Amino acid sequence: MKIYNTMTMKKEEFKEIEKGKVKMYSCGPTVYNYFHIGNARPFIVFDILRSYLEYIGYEVTFVQNFTDVDDKIIKKANEEGISAIEVADKFIDEYYKDAAAIGIRKATVHPRVTENIKEIIGFIQDLIDKGFAYVLGGDVYFEVKKFDEYGKLSHKNIDELVSGARIDVNEQKKSPLDFALWKEKKEGEIGWDSPWGVGRPGWHIECSVMSNKYLGANIDIHSGGQDLIFPHHENEIAQSECKNGCTFANYWMHNGYINIDNVKMSKSLGNFFTVRDVLKVYDGDVLRFFMLTSHYRSPINYSKDLLDSAKSSLDRIKNCKSSLDFSLQKSQDKEISQEEKDILANVQGIKSTFIEKMNDDLNTADAITAIFDLVKLANTSVNENSSKTFVQSILSMLNELTAVLNIANTDKAESEDTGKIEELIELRNQAKKAKDFAKADEIREELRKMGIEIKDTRQGTQWSKI
Repeated sequence: MKIYNTMTMKKEEFKEIEKGKVKMYSCGPTVYNYFHIGNARPFIVFDILRSYLEYIGYEVTFVQNFTDVDDKIIKKANEEGISAIEVADKFIDEYYKDAAAIGIRKATVHPRVTENIKEIIGFIQDLIDKGFAYVLGGDVYFEVKKFDEYGKLSHKNIDELVSGARIDVNEQKKSPLDFALWKEKKEGEIGWDSPWGVGRPGWHIECSVMSNKYLGANIDIHSGGQDLIFPHHENEIAQSECKNGCTFANYWMHNGYINIDNVKMSKSLGNFFTVRDVLKVYDGDVLRFFMLTSHYRSPINYSKDLLDSAKSSLDRIKNCKSSLDFSLQKSQDKEISQEEKDILANVQGIKSTFIEKMNDDLNTADAITAIFDLVKLANTSVNENSSKTFVQSILSMLNELTAVLNIANTDKAESEDTGKIEELIELRNQAKKAKDFAKADEIREELRKMGIEIKDTRQGTQWSKI
């Protein structure tokens, strides 16, 4: 498998540190609100990466943190008259709900900053002892000039970063680029005892500590949104490599931005909205599918028209699965024919194409094209004369490939309305037999109002969601 490494700016053959195992860290949400669709993209993309690595045989340890103490969380807590921990607890719960709705599995570990204060203090003290950090009042800062390779991820030199970085300038700092490892407690803020007084961690130190704790000093993959390259990931590298004396992450992966109707998403422009907002209009699997229709490193444009198109495409896959399920029930338990064997050879070819595309830096867009090739093959090859083995083989392959991406895997049997739907179809069949076509049409319309479309075939009546 080849991965585009932000550090080297090229695709590289993936080589794990420990044979058969992958250690992977991805930056998680700051939990002061429902997460927005910009957050959703890295969550989905790197969930897919984890899933695919497991599919091709790796054992993946995946760590995704929760930043549960932060300026925004403190502000929210003060506005609502509750503690910062209460704010974080609430929105961690809401994160899990929305993440599940868009098909994201829980990480191997979801560490919280507030559960790792002891480790953070120890990490900072080590940097001070090694001469990479200094105390300024009740604050502790990392001294950037002490790390010769600073800027190697963003591919900028220190002078460029000093002039272009949007950072809080404390005139007492040795350099404007020096960043906070520990912040002195201010009035109305949460804080913990430390050797430097009561305070709280800086943002960047958190991920370094939690990655180090759960994955070790050297990890295989670190991932996140493109907006995190500088300063967050740059700072993670500096403090981690200075403390541990080794490469922090072998591969750095970053996803592209999301635009809304061809305009960059921004609260000030009023085009900023959450996944929870989207879920009021679309099923979560539609949003997930939409995110996978473009290469993860490319910018992606979000619009209602594109969401509608994603829904239509996803329905094609679901309807194909439904038809194959139906055909399987009606198919004959007979020996597979030579023609069917030849077609199944093409099915294996489609699987090979799917793997080839996923191996090429997680090209989900082209992998989905391969899935649609399988859908087309299924729709044109399966009929009332197909053997059970043939139908089952195609259905199994379709289930296998869609499971890797975790798309179109909703089983209609799970629907609460399934019993009602099947009952109405049977009543319609009885009406047709009795030549009561008006009644049959009435039932068809009732099903349509329920969001169900029916199709009469030689094998019987099939139904699917509209």
